[in-house]
Amino acid sequence: MLTLYHSPQSRSDTVVDLIRMLGADVDIREVTIRRQDGSGAQDPDNPHPEKKVPYLVDGDEHVRERGAIMLYLTDKYPQAKLGPLPGDAGRGAYLSWLSYYQGIMEPLLILQWAGIENPVVTDGLGDMERMLETLATPLRTGPWLLGERFSAADMLLSSPFQWFGDALPAGPEVKSWVERCAAEMAEVTA
Repeated sequence: MLTLYHSPQSRSDTVVDLIRMLGADVDIREVTIRRQDGSGAQDPDNPHPEKKVPYLVDGDEHVRERGAIMLYLTDKYPQAKLGPLPGDAGRGAYLSWLSYYQGIMEPLLILQWAGIENPVVTDGLGDMERMLETLATPLRTGPWLLGERFSAADMLLSSPFQWFGDALPAGPEVKSWVERCAAEMAEVTA
C-alpha cells in the first residue's frame, strides 16, 4: 500500500487533494513539520530525509517533491485522466509544467516572499512578470495549461495562488484559471 506523509496546511495539501481526485487507495499519515514561522517540530516518524512533506512511500520506492509525487500518482492511477501517460499527446507539456513549478515558479515565489532580489536570480530564473506571462500564454487559448484537459499540473501550479490569493500578482487569465482550478478540485474533493 502507498503511504503519504502529510502535514495539514502545508505544501502536501495539494497532493492529498490529488489523491482524492484519483480515488487512490493511499494511507495518509499526518506528521508534524517545522513551519516557516518557527512553530512545529520535525517528526521523528517522518521518513523524509529532511523531515519535510509531502513524502510518498510505495514499497521500496520513496518519492519526494510535489511535482514528482504528482507525476508518480497520475501514472499509477491513469483511469482518473489527470495526467497524460508516456506516448499520450500533451505528455511533454505536462512534464514541463511539473518541472517548471519545482525549478522556476516555487523558487521565484519563495524569493519574492523573502524580499530577495538579485540579477543572478532574474538571469537564471526570470522574474514574476515573466512567470505570470508564461502561465497566461496557454490560458489564452484553452481553459487549462494543457488546453482542454484539466490535469495535476493545473492543481500544482495554481496552488500558491489559492494559498496566498490576492497577495500574489496575477492578470485576468491567471485569476480566472485559479478560480476554475479551485472549482474543479472542490467539485471532486468535497
